[in-house]
Amino acid sequence: MSQSIQFSTPSHTPHLLHLPHSQFNRPLSSISFRRFPLTTIKYTSIRASSSSSPSPDLDSSSSSSSSQVLLSPNGTGAVKSDERSVVATAVTTDTSGIEVDTVTEAELKENGFRSTRRTKLICTIGPATCGFEQLEALAVGGMNVARLNMCHGTRDWHRGVIRSVRRLNEEKGFAVAIMMDTEGSEIHMGDLGGEASAKAEDGEVWTFTVRAFDSSRPERTISVSYDGFAEDVRVGDELLVDGGMVRFEVIEKIGPDVKCLCTDPGLLLPRANLTFWRDGSLVRERNAMLPTISSKDWLDIDFGIAEGVDFIAVSFVKSAEVINHLKSYLAARSRGGEIGVIAKIESIDSLTNLEEIILASDGAMVARGDLGAQIPLEQVPAAQQRIVQVCRALNKPVIVASQLLESMIEYPTPTRAEVADVSEAVRQRSDALMLSGESAMGQFPDKALTVLRTVSLRIERWWREEKRHESVPLQAIGSSFSDKISEEICNSAAKMANNLGVDAVFVYTTSGHMASLVSRCRPDCPIFAFTTTTSVRRRLNLQWGLIPFRLSFSDDMESNLNKTFSLLKSRGMIKSGDLVIAVSDMLQSIQVMNVP
Repeated sequence: MSQSIQFSTPSHTPHLLHLPHSQFNRPLSSISFRRFPLTTIKYTSIRASSSSSPSPDLDSSSSSSSSQVLLSPNGTGAVKSDERSVVATAVTTDTSGIEVDTVTEAELKENGFRSTRRTKLICTIGPATCGFEQLEALAVGGMNVARLNMCHGTRDWHRGVIRSVRRLNEEKGFAVAIMMDTEGSEIHMGDLGGEASAKAEDGEVWTFTVRAFDSSRPERTISVSYDGFAEDVRVGDELLVDGGMVRFEVIEKIGPDVKCLCTDPGLLLPRANLTFWRDGSLVRERNAMLPTISSKDWLDIDFGIAEGVDFIAVSFVKSAEVINHLKSYLAARSRGGEIGVIAKIESIDSLTNLEEIILASDGAMVARGDLGAQIPLEQVPAAQQRIVQVCRALNKPVIVASQLLESMIEYPTPTRAEVADVSEAVRQRSDALMLSGESAMGQFPDKALTVLRTVSLRIERWWREEKRHESVPLQAIGSSFSDKISEEICNSAAKMANNLGVDAVFVYTTSGHMASLVSRCRPDCPIFAFTTTTSVRRRLNLQWGLIPFRLSFSDDMESNLNKTFSLLKSRGMIKSGDLVIAVSDMLQSIQVMNVP
C-alpha cells in the first residue's frame, strides 16, 4: 500500500493537488492521503506543462514516458492495454539503466541498508598513492573523493592522476569525485631540493633563506616563498612549520638568511606552510596583505576547469568576496559542469567572517593544522565544533581535515587519541573526514583509510543503537516559497523515516539540492539520491549519508519508483517488503511505501 502527499507551486503540472499557504501550515495528519496498491497501476496520457519538461540528460525511454502520469485506481481516464504493457516492459527489462558505486552495491547486497557508512572519506593523493592500482585500492577501501594538493607536484603529474581516477570510474564502476586544493598566498617553504621530506632534530640549526639556488641546496637549508621574510622576522621569534609540526626559534639574521634553532623536532615536508609568533602572538600583518588567490592559483584554477574537477578548495579564505569572485569566474569559464567551491577555514580572518564565507561557499573544510598555528591550540576543538554547526545550519557540507591519523604516516596503527579524535568528528555529524600526509606520502595509506572507515561505521552504529535522534532544531534557510516547501518536505521525510524505522529514503533530484536537504536532517537510514547527470552524482559523494545513483527519470513519480524498484531488485540491492520514503524536487512530494 502506498501513501502519498504531494505539494505543488503554480508552475507545476495542473493535475496535482494544490494547497494554499494556510493548508501547508496544517498538521501532517490533517492532509488527505491518496492510497493505491502498487500492483494495480494505471496510466493515462496527460501532457505536462513546459515548466516541468524532463532533463536533457534523460534517455529516450524515459523521455517517451515523461508524459505518463500515474493515477490511483479511482482516477479518471482510460488506458490501453498495449500502453500499459510497453511501460511495464520498459521498467522490468532495463537492468543496465542505473549507475551506483561498485563498493556500495556489494555492501548493500551483503549486509543490507543499515550497514552503509554515512560519513564520507577523502584521500589526498601523492607519491604513495598515485598509481592506478593504488588508486583502485583506495576506492575499494571507501575513498569517496580524491584530493589533489597543488602545493606539490607538476600540473602534468596532477593531470595523470585525474585521468587515472576518471578511468577508474569508467572501467571499475566507481564514482570518485576530484577535489583540487589551491596553494594560497601564505608563506611557504620550498621543495627541499626535490627530496620527499627531511627530518629536523632537536637542537639542530637550520637556515631559512629567500635565495634561489641554481645548484644543489646546502645542507639544512630551506628556501622561503616570501621575499620579505628575512626583513620581517626578528631574533627571538618562534617559527612554526606546517601548523606546529616542527618548531624553530630565530637566533640570527644574516642578510637574506635566517638562522633557526630546532626546538620541537619533526618531519619537514615540501611546500609546508610557515607562520611566526612574537611575544605569544601571531605575526600576521604581512600575510594579511597577500592576496587569497595568487597568480599561480589562477593558473591552477584554469587547469582544474580544463580537467573538469568536481571541487576547488580555496586556501586561507579571508572573506566571502573572494568566494563570490571565484564562483563568478567559474560560471563564465567552466564548460557546462558546475564546480563546487570549498572554503578552507584556517585563519583568524576565516573565523571572524565565518558565516558569510560559508554562506557564499558550496562547503567548508576545517583545516586544523594551519588553524592551530593561528589560534591557541586549546581553542581548535571549539572552533571545529562551531564550524561544523554553522555548516549544518546553512546546509553546506563540512570536511574535518589535518592530522586525523598523523602517526600512521610512519606507523601501521594509530594512537588511541587519534581514534578518539576521529570518533568525535563522526559524533559531530561532519559530512567528511580527510587524510592528508597519511595517504599522500605515508607508509600505510590503505590501513589509514581502513581505520577511518571502521571507526566511522562503529560510531554511526552506536549512534543508531542508542537512538540518538537529532534533537537540535534546524533553522529555516529557504528564501522562496517553493524552497520553503522543499525544506519542510525533507524535514518531515527525515522525521517520518526515524519514527517509522524505514529502510531508506529515496530522493529524485536534478540539481542535488533536495538530496542535500535530506542529508542535512541526518536521518537514521541511508539516503538513495537519484540524479540524471554524472557530475551531480559525483558531487553528492561529499555529503553525509547520500548514496548517489545516476538514473534517467521523468516527472512521473510512480513511473520513476517502479523503474527504480525493478532495477534495484534485479541487482539485489533491495527486496520486496522493504519500507522506503520517496521525495522529489520536481513534484515536491512525499510517498511512503513497501517495495512490491
